[in-house]
Amino acid sequence: MALITKIREKSGIAAAAIAISLVLFLIGSDIFQGNSSFFGSSNQVVGVIAGEDIKVQDFQKKVEEATANYTAQTGKGPSEQEATMIRDQVWNQFILDIAYKKEFDALGIKVSEEELIDMVQGNNIHPSVRQQFTNPQTGQFDKTFVIQFLKNLKTMPMEQQQGWAKFELSLAQDRVRNKYENLLRMSNYVTQNEAQKEYQTQNAKFDARFVYVPFFSIPDSTIKVTDSQLEEYLAKHKDQYKGTNTRAIQYVTFPVVPTKQDTADFYSQIKKLAKDLAVAPNDSAFAMLNSDVRTPYLVSYAEIPEVVKSQLATFQVGGIYGPFKNGLTYSIYKYGGVKKDTLFTVRASHILIAPANKSDSAKAQAKTRAEAVLAQIKGGASFETLAQMNGMDGTAQSGGDLGYFKNNGSMAKGFEKAVFGFSGTGLMPGLVETEFGFHIVKVTDGKTNTSYRLAAINKSIASSQATMDRVYTKADAFANANGTLAAFDVALKSDKSLIMMRAERLTENASAINNLANAREIVRWAFDDKTSVGDGSKKVFEQENQYIVAYLTGKTEKDNVKVADFKSELSMMVINQLKGEKISAKLAGIKGPLEQIAQKYGAGALVETVSAVSLSNGMLNSAGPDAIALGRIAGLQNGKRSTVFVGENGVYVVEKTGGAPAPALADYSTYKNQIQSMGTQRASFYINEAIKEASKIEDKRYKFY
Repeated sequence: MALITKIREKSGIAAAAIAISLVLFLIGSDIFQGNSSFFGSSNQVVGVIAGEDIKVQDFQKKVEEATANYTAQTGKGPSEQEATMIRDQVWNQFILDIAYKKEFDALGIKVSEEELIDMVQGNNIHPSVRQQFTNPQTGQFDKTFVIQFLKNLKTMPMEQQQGWAKFELSLAQDRVRNKYENLLRMSNYVTQNEAQKEYQTQNAKFDARFVYVPFFSIPDSTIKVTDSQLEEYLAKHKDQYKGTNTRAIQYVTFPVVPTKQDTADFYSQIKKLAKDLAVAPNDSAFAMLNSDVRTPYLVSYAEIPEVVKSQLATFQVGGIYGPFKNGLTYSIYKYGGVKKDTLFTVRASHILIAPANKSDSAKAQAKTRAEAVLAQIKGGASFETLAQMNGMDGTAQSGGDLGYFKNNGSMAKGFEKAVFGFSGTGLMPGLVETEFGFHIVKVTDGKTNTSYRLAAINKSIASSQATMDRVYTKADAFANANGTLAAFDVALKSDKSLIMMRAERLTENASAINNLANAREIVRWAFDDKTSVGDGSKKVFEQENQYIVAYLTGKTEKDNVKVADFKSELSMMVINQLKGEKISAKLAGIKGPLEQIAQKYGAGALVETVSAVSLSNGMLNSAGPDAIALGRIAGLQNGKRSTVFVGENGVYVVEKTGGAPAPALADYSTYKNQIQSMGTQRASFYINEAIKEASKIEDKRYKFY
């Protein structure tokens, strides 16, 4: 990083060429050339794409190259999660090189030499080229840097020339894929009839009254489901239950908890660090070197832990404070005073009311609703409660809280300008409009640009090696004594201190199990061909602060869908089906007004009324968004009553009391564009899924990683 910084300080074409050469060296270097014996014979296959075997050696070589590139560019090796992402990227590249290429070749889609030149140094520069060749002084793309670099390319080391060749290949692949996807996107055509149907779905309103008997009004325990009924239901709904390779396990954990001696040793370490921090000539560097979790030296008020904030007013420059406890981490601080920052920080909450679409009428409706909610808050209503009831984004559940944020463009421009232009705290008097809708805003912590100098040493209390060895010995003895699921069940009954955990439907490439973040080793054991249902792991799996012994309790296979694979889901569907038949039979024999039908039916029957509901966003009160019921209501003539029918959530008898189709429009282009836009947005996903399905991809990476 220091070298790159020095390069950026220079100017001119020569400096730019050096910088690009360095980048290309990092991109193109083949650090890992050998084949690892860990992956065994070169005949082992990590997957099959369009009938072509992907040998594990070939796949691993690509992974190692990508890992080396990542390490060179970031200055650190990838974490477990990042390593998984790298393997996914390599796998997707194989799909592109094999499955996609077959489609490209079949259609004759190519990138000519002229196109490639145009993307690199012509009139349609590719974004990746623009990003690489920027003027260090202006920060803007400069075509002269590209031309000078290409003139010097043949004089550069071979690995840099190879790196540039790979870079150009990636540009061509990106262009070919864009051509292919654009071709399919352009084939997406929306008819006038489809647009008219969408218009009616959104705008036709109707009123209704209905008797509703929910499925849950009958206890599940009163319905008996047989295996033959489950088999019959599965046979009729095969398309809804796709086979997958999954595993189910049970496991027991042996937590490694610090002993009293471990804790005493830790406190002694913290005290010594506090004394050394007090006299350290460079306190921030000393803190960084001795922290398990590094935190910035200069922090905003928002970034300071709450327990520290409560005592911040008592801090004096040069003082040592703490330790402050947060879970198993203890922190000590040396206070260095304050500094005024160029950015401001604020904390706010909001209630977003978004329009149903981009039309002026939808915006007007959203604004009217937002003004009504704002008036309620000004009248004394709870902001948090109304946020939960009315908010239309992910913050609604937390009462609209946005947390702390800076005026650095992280928020919508209009929202940021309004919030940071507000003085103090409290409810902002008017609505804030952005491209997302109308916001009701409450500033909960006023803006500030004060930063605090806090040299923090964060140490996590850990168990000694002796403690870890003792717990491991206990877990290993348990695994050896209870090698089967049957023995495990007996052990659970005899030792009440053991806590059994379950994990259902683990997939082949799962990396986490419940709250176990890095559990690939357990997943690989569960999917090993040698592991049978009922087997114990015998091996003890190690996590950060615990040891685990696992047992395989079930498996599903992609090519053999069984009732047992989906028993809970199938049972619920069959139970609801039987409840529907039972409720329908009882309702069918009752005549008269709806209130009389409900009264004669008895407990569980409700009579409800809905007004101005539509097919696109209709809510049937207690029944919620029941699509079957909405469709039946829409299909009735005004003043007519339906027969008894089973919906998604219960059984109904419906009377349509009013409603009419939306008036015809002269131009349905708005709705045509909506459907077209939605199809365009989904095109890449659908194309990818279709190609993967047609290529009959077999992903066997789980056997190796």
